[in-house]
Amino acid sequence: MFRDEGARLSLAMRRLAIIDIASGRQPMTTANGGFTIVFNGEIYNAPALRSALEKEGAQFQTDHSDTEVVLQMYVKHGHDMLNKLNGMFAFTIYDRIKGLLFCARDRLGIKPFYYVQTQGRFAFASELKSLLCLPFIERKVNRISLSHYMSLMYVPGEHTIIEGVKRLPAGHSLIYRLKDRVINITRWWMPAFASDGVHSEGELVDKIREDFQQAVRRWTLSDVPLGCSLSGGLDSSSIVGSLAQSGQKVKTYSLGFIGAKETQWNELPLARQVARKWGTEHHELVLSEDSLLEDLLLMVWHLDEPYGGGLPSWTVFKFMSQDVKVGVTGTGGDELFGNYGKWRPVEGSLMRRLLSKRVTPEHFEKTFFDRFYYLTEQEKRRIVFGDWSNRVVSTSDLLWRYYSDSPAECIRDKIAHVDFCTQLPEEFLMMTDRFSMAHSLEARTPFLDHEFLELVLSIPSNIRTSRRDLKGLLRRSLAPLLPAEILDAPKKGFVIPLTLWLRGRLRPLVERTLSPAALKRQEIFKPEFYATFVKPHLEGRADHTNRVWAALMFQLWHHLYIDAEEVTKPSYGWEDIAA
Repeated sequence: MFRDEGARLSLAMRRLAIIDIASGRQPMTTANGGFTIVFNGEIYNAPALRSALEKEGAQFQTDHSDTEVVLQMYVKHGHDMLNKLNGMFAFTIYDRIKGLLFCARDRLGIKPFYYVQTQGRFAFASELKSLLCLPFIERKVNRISLSHYMSLMYVPGEHTIIEGVKRLPAGHSLIYRLKDRVINITRWWMPAFASDGVHSEGELVDKIREDFQQAVRRWTLSDVPLGCSLSGGLDSSSIVGSLAQSGQKVKTYSLGFIGAKETQWNELPLARQVARKWGTEHHELVLSEDSLLEDLLLMVWHLDEPYGGGLPSWTVFKFMSQDVKVGVTGTGGDELFGNYGKWRPVEGSLMRRLLSKRVTPEHFEKTFFDRFYYLTEQEKRRIVFGDWSNRVVSTSDLLWRYYSDSPAECIRDKIAHVDFCTQLPEEFLMMTDRFSMAHSLEARTPFLDHEFLELVLSIPSNIRTSRRDLKGLLRRSLAPLLPAEILDAPKKGFVIPLTLWLRGRLRPLVERTLSPAALKRQEIFKPEFYATFVKPHLEGRADHTNRVWAALMFQLWHHLYIDAEEVTKPSYGWEDIAA
């Protein structure tokens, strides 16, 4: 705890100690008392920054704390220091001299930052649930955010699911002046897509591999044991190969399932090939599909906001946390190379590409939003929410705003920009952070090292990815780090039996929380949602898996955070809600 009674300011920190365990305690204050920091994350170029600061006369109180490096960087360089940091971070520095709080979130939004300003008060936290403990915050659902969630299965943008609580966007900083209580938010970083065409593909292959290996080395700096999540896919396998090739002893962790059609998508055999090639200390956990449901309510609690995907990651991080405190993942590789091919329908056929490159909001909605997401604007207004949803900004328009605001010139880069601003930080990285930290495990994502990322984004998009082989350039670049079996393996991933769950084990929960009577009492969804989507799905007459699942996950969140107003994690399970 840190308090400045005169400024009516309090700071607090609960620390997962990874770097400088002994002397890196927080909140941390400079020797002259002028600056105090609370910091969540890791700075991977901290040793080099510290050395440069010492040469400039800075004196350090800790042995090798990266927190103190951030603090001293602010003292020396002010706001400009953000561009010099390589890592993941969310922090607040109390500048006693200027009477302000300087807050910032890393480039890609790997670490979260929630804040609220109301009734003359300002508060911030790494988790939404922390702010909900404050007596001056009302637990009221933000219906605009809910509308977006039902289409995307995550909450995008700066507005959270709670009315009045916001999140600082990725790559932004915030200044709060204590005297006049004014907030100023500035974007300090955004993806820059260049097309210099300087390198041949042969040169690029070597440069990508070299820079990737440097990024992995940077992002595995730790004073505690670390392990690698190994799915058997290209991205995670490349990280393992890079670490092992550098001579590091590697622990790897893979998850498999016993269930219907399991052999078609189980990646355990591929993961074993990687572990065998590099001699890793390999660990496997094999589950039944239904065992994923055991911690479902705990997952909802730790996520803070409604979320409709990513369940296997919970079990992977839980498994890893038994041995290590740091888990390295391949998150970000897909966004950098190919972006799942989501740009292909927007580009359209060869004829359309030859005749016109212009994308209108209508074309964007038809070829991007309606194609890749789960509820159209018309369905939400007509069936799901009713009249109030006519007055909110459509989710397609929200995504279109990111598309049209991108300084990139080509469709592929503009679509990547949309996901860098929305799905990557507020779905994939949000889930990774919450599920790992729930088990006191710090997740590392070396594909999102900003130096490597900026190299990749400088490559012209038609070289970086192609219609027929989205990650071909990455595959050719990292081939020396991979077994031959990985190079030709199709992308798989976990297939969760949501359709069967909803009709089977979860059916009592669905019928209780999404019945017409329950929806009418809640006054959020139209009661017709049940007859249109839920009942036909339960009876097997239609497949509305994603719509029913999204609504169910919201209802579980609503039970914990709105109905029960929980302030600690639940001691009961979803079965108790269904009973």
